[in-house]
Amino acid sequence: MESVVIHQPNNLVIEQRVLPVLANGEVRVKVKMAGICGSDSHIYRGHNPFAKYPRVIGHEFYGVIDSVGDGVDNSRIGERVAVDPVISCGLCYPCSIGKPNVCTTLTVLGVHRDGGFSEYVTVPAANAYSIPDVISDRHAVMIEPFTIAANVTGQIQPKENDIALIYGAGPMGLTTVQALKGVYNVKTVIVADRIDERLAMAKHCGADVIINNGEQSLPDWLEVEQIKPTLIVDAACHPAILAEATELASPAARIVLMGFSSEPCQITQQNITGKELTLYSSRLNAHKFPVVIEWMKNGLIDPDKLITHQFDYRHIIDAIEIFENDRRKCCKVLLTFTA
Repeated sequence: MESVVIHQPNNLVIEQRVLPVLANGEVRVKVKMAGICGSDSHIYRGHNPFAKYPRVIGHEFYGVIDSVGDGVDNSRIGERVAVDPVISCGLCYPCSIGKPNVCTTLTVLGVHRDGGFSEYVTVPAANAYSIPDVISDRHAVMIEPFTIAANVTGQIQPKENDIALIYGAGPMGLTTVQALKGVYNVKTVIVADRIDERLAMAKHCGADVIINNGEQSLPDWLEVEQIKPTLIVDAACHPAILAEATELASPAARIVLMGFSSEPCQITQQNITGKELTLYSSRLNAHKFPVVIEWMKNGLIDPDKLITHQFDYRHIIDAIEIFENDRRKCCKVLLTFTA
């Protein structure tokens, strides 16, 4: 089989590998499609502190089960599946309270263990979720990105009367826009970004108001409009955003952070306690695949609004370079492995 392997930062090859051996409780997936995420780019460029090399990247992927290990029913062979990349122990404290995404021995496919940018990959059977026929291949591969939004909204529990402000119109921000509008029917969703084309995507995904905060002061605009957001999502992941968010937030608002910046940020404690704000953080997903599958079955979200490019996996370097460099036109890039 062929696999996309990062041997060292900036050293990507497509190489022949032997078929992976199934362990007990695992299934082997013949990969059909995969999606490129920012974390794949970070591993490629050497900016992910969790990755060890060599590594087959890819944690957003979909395919068909072609073989099963001991303890897995043979009836699963031929099943269309999307794979949850989060592998957890099920026993530690985070797992015991429903947060396997921060398991103390967390393993993420494509980061800590070889992932889905390969013709075949083995995964725990419990992580392979059956995909109903009403969900297309292109949509099935987008389930994982939408689980990020499902994890965020599952924590903050949006209400119809919320005034939501989302920083960032990248994939994380856009999936969150769709969840807020399509699933939770939030009346007002404001998106701030510095790229007009990305803001247009946000509008296409359902945003009610778009603001280019590189050209216009977001705090000034909110003050003129007398708007105090009750729900703020930082999907841009810049360390300066949290301080601004605590200033702009309504009393009793919720703020959620989706980023991994290691840079320090300064916030005024009084802004948090004086308003009794609630701060959330969100990493990966906590068993949200069934949630997103239901969203897709019921037509509440539309992955096609995020997909801008599609490549054969053999053109992975071209795909990553477009993903990294064309932020105006490129949002979600898919790779095709089999017809």
